[in-house]
Amino acid sequence: MERNPNAKLLRVFVGESDKFGHQPLYEAIVFEAKKQGLSGATVIRGVMGFGANSIVRSTKLIELSSDLPVVVEIVDDEEKIKRFVETVERLFEHSQSGGLITLEKAEVIRYKAGKK
Repeated sequence: MERNPNAKLLRVFVGESDKFGHQPLYEAIVFEAKKQGLSGATVIRGVMGFGANSIVRSTKLIELSSDLPVVVEIVDDEEKIKRFVETVERLFEHSQSGGLITLEKAEVIRYKAGKK
């Protein structure tokens, strides 16, 4: 992807324990994004949060939560992201997981691989 003032930021919020088969759901989303040629994906593990079921999950609670919030972020052009949202919806349906999907405007300033 090149410099793009009209890119989109896709955020997918899931629970750490959500599964797609035997694989973590967030991992299935990342591998599917790679397979579909998206520019990249980042998984961020939260230390505290709650979702539609209103159950607070936290690393501070006496029992360490095994279901902390996880956010998958992907930035790419609008067409690719909108097609990928359909894939994410199918992954949610198959895994019977709850979650949240958001889409925002993003401006890509730099996207370049490093030299290693």
